Amino acid sequence: MNAFNRFIMLIIALLLIAVPVLLLLIAFGVLSAQLVDQYTNYSGAVSALSNLSPSSLGGGNTGIIIGIVGLLVALIALLLLLRELTFGRRVVRSTLIDDTPGRETTITAKAVKTLAEGAAREAGAVSPSVSLTSDDRPYLVSCKIKVPPTSNYTQLATRTRENIRQVLEGQSVPVKDVEVTVQGTTA
Repeated sequence: MNAFNRFIMLIIALLLIAVPVLLLLIAFGVLSAQLVDQYTNYSGAVSALSNLSPSSLGGGNTGIIIGIVGLLVALIALLLLLRELTFGRRVVRSTLIDDTPGRETTITAKAVKTLAEGAAREAGAVSPSVSLTSDDRPYLVSCKIKVPPTSNYTQLATRTRENIRQVLEGQSVPVKDVEVTVQGTTA
């Protein structure tokens, strides 16, 4: 998704969240209704909605349906907002591996993570947990592993690091660096 589409989705998500929050702030007296009306003219919309009645909408269950629809819209807006905002580490969703015309090949971040976890297990690590970071193209791979109690921590961490790098580079995945952290031993 390009930057313009992300920007539009972010604006829509913010608007879908901002309106109910603004109304709640007015209802709880945090913001003055006159101040908000001065900038948004929300009182016109409220007066139009006040003319509606349950009988004019067609039944007693209509209020419940409107409430459910409003809740769904708020949840969708929250999902859109959280999807567009990136917290913590930034990861490129897919990387172009081969750009030969007619043979273009990309790999997703999830596939890179799975490859790295498999390489760590192959090196003897237990319960590897991989996270990726990337600014543009090359990945910074961070792997947290557990070590069997009888193993040499340093050797296993070094072997894991080299195996992850070897496997990813063997698949033409651009790797900036591989960091391995030993979290503890297995039971």
